[in-house]
Amino acid sequence: MTIPELDDVHPAWLPPEAFRAVGSRRTLVAGDGTLADTVRAEVAHACARHGGALDGPHDLVITLSPQEGLGDEDFVLSRQDGVTTVAAGGQAGLLYGFFAVVRLGEAAFEGERAAEHHRPALRRRMLDHWDNIDVHPVMGQVERGYAGGSIFWRDGVPHDDLTRVRAYGRLLAASGVNAVAINNVNVHATEARLLTDRLGEVAAIAGALRPYGIRVHLSVNFASPIALGGLPTADPLDAGVREWWARTTERVYAAIPDFGGYVVKADSEGQPGPFAYGRSHADGANTLADALAPYEGVVHWRAFVYDHRQDWRDRSTDRARAAHDHFAPLDGRFRDNAILQVKYGPMDFQVREPVSPVIAAMPGTRLAVEFQVTQEYTGQQRHVCYLGPLWSEVLGFRPWGPDGATVAGLAVNGGLVAVSNVGDDPYWTGHPLAQANLYAFGRLAWAPDLDPGAVLDEWIGLTFAATGDREPLRRALRELMDGSWHTYERYTAPLGVGFMVRPGHHYGPDVDGYEYTPWGTYHFADRDGVGVDRTRASGTGFTGQYPRPWSEVYESLADCPDELLLFFHHVPYEHVLRDGTTVIQHIYDTHFAGAEQAAGLREKWEKIDGLVAPDLHARVRERLDEQVRSAEEWRDQVNTYFLRKSGVPDAHGRRIH
Repeated sequence: MTIPELDDVHPAWLPPEAFRAVGSRRTLVAGDGTLADTVRAEVAHACARHGGALDGPHDLVITLSPQEGLGDEDFVLSRQDGVTTVAAGGQAGLLYGFFAVVRLGEAAFEGERAAEHHRPALRRRMLDHWDNIDVHPVMGQVERGYAGGSIFWRDGVPHDDLTRVRAYGRLLAASGVNAVAINNVNVHATEARLLTDRLGEVAAIAGALRPYGIRVHLSVNFASPIALGGLPTADPLDAGVREWWARTTERVYAAIPDFGGYVVKADSEGQPGPFAYGRSHADGANTLADALAPYEGVVHWRAFVYDHRQDWRDRSTDRARAAHDHFAPLDGRFRDNAILQVKYGPMDFQVREPVSPVIAAMPGTRLAVEFQVTQEYTGQQRHVCYLGPLWSEVLGFRPWGPDGATVAGLAVNGGLVAVSNVGDDPYWTGHPLAQANLYAFGRLAWAPDLDPGAVLDEWIGLTFAATGDREPLRRALRELMDGSWHTYERYTAPLGVGFMVRPGHHYGPDVDGYEYTPWGTYHFADRDGVGVDRTRASGTGFTGQYPRPWSEVYESLADCPDELLLFFHHVPYEHVLRDGTTVIQHIYDTHFAGAEQAAGLREKWEKIDGLVAPDLHARVRERLDEQVRSAEEWRDQVNTYFLRKSGVPDAHGRRIH
């Protein structure tokens, strides 16, 4: 096996210099199999560059060590008598242990190290690609993609050379990801055929990712028995439909024995589903789960189901309620290999949302929590917005209070899934600093209790390993990125109200853009106040979908966290927040502050000039220029809107248009 290297693509967090500590030593790799061969090839490649060797006496031993309590992905890292040892429970553990040593660098070979058992907290750590085979007339090659075209397909055909796909698998394995769904959840006509006559393309991609332990999954159209099989129905309880899925799945596994399973978006935003036949989502999911069960495959069934033809005049209808209303009554009715994939918030990947109540409502169902690495609502990879702290907050949230389980604990059997932010851009993610979000997703999926700041430091240390004086660069990047989520939140939608984006492409401010549309994403600002009343006492009753204590906390105007105030309550502009400012003044202050902080990010980046490659510096500077411009536009539109709506002036007399 050869290690994938791309001359015209940024190496992200695996530059050659990151392998110096391993590659300059003598290493033994003991074990057989595909992943063991990958590790052996990685070590040989690093040694060829940095002067090490694969013969003894050994400084590093990476060995299979099957034993009770050590799973296939587990490894034990230790150092004794001058030898660093990775003892893995299975081949995957060899791979993850090797990359753990790469992350540690020289620290892996210093002093003594007591045995540390490393085990992924979540079994499935998966990325969903929203890639299209054909260029969609509205969404393009990659839906909600901000980093160029697909790394799998271009203009209707697969890429001839899959070296980049293998390099992508290498990056994912190094961060802890072990599964990828390769096509859009909105399955269009051409993409639907990946399940049948274009299955060879899926097999080729699976072959490119297999050496790095990445299992391929496929998004499928619920109506495939009609569209592909010529059946008159897709009723999940129809015997012919069930037989069609069983035979089709058998052919998939004949071509790809380690195939992961299916991803389904059904009865959502125009996608077909079981409602058309009077069936439940459990009925739909179970039919596919039964077809996959003989091969130990899984179906990820997305819970993103809501009425996207809502009457904006009807305040009793609440999009936030939809997933819980549809799925909570079905708890316990899904097969063991059906995984309900739930967005972390009840709306749609906003910069601030409460945790979805569905996550706590279905103890008898395997749940996967879904994040969005691609920055659809957080700057579209034109803005710096490090999302690690957001995800860390979600994963650590305890739906039943301080003594209850965390979100991460509730997702143990289902896993963590995120929409990928990768494209064929030379920097993988368009904005070079957006690579940190992809890396952080993998690391937090492996260990949700990691400090997101420490993860950011890891990414900086690996990605910029070739820099001579790394501490000034690390410090500057940490200052620039660590608080960037809060900076973005300050100049966009306030106090959890969400959206306020330009309809369709979702970039830039448009306060009333969705206010009178069918999409159910409203802020209800009027002359007296702003926010959505979701209380049981006088609103939509959404607060009642949470268990105690949060059902009471969110219901209470006095107790509701300020950062979520407008998500749960409609309040007067003069409502006083905990810091003593009014809602209207908070809107003004944060939007002025956010725009100033965005300008400060650009100033910090200018100080890095000379510490990073000129082309990378120029790309980030171009993105920061756009971020500053956009932040000022957000500031001016939001502040002007609320000044005109409320008639309340800024207490500090700043210019509002």
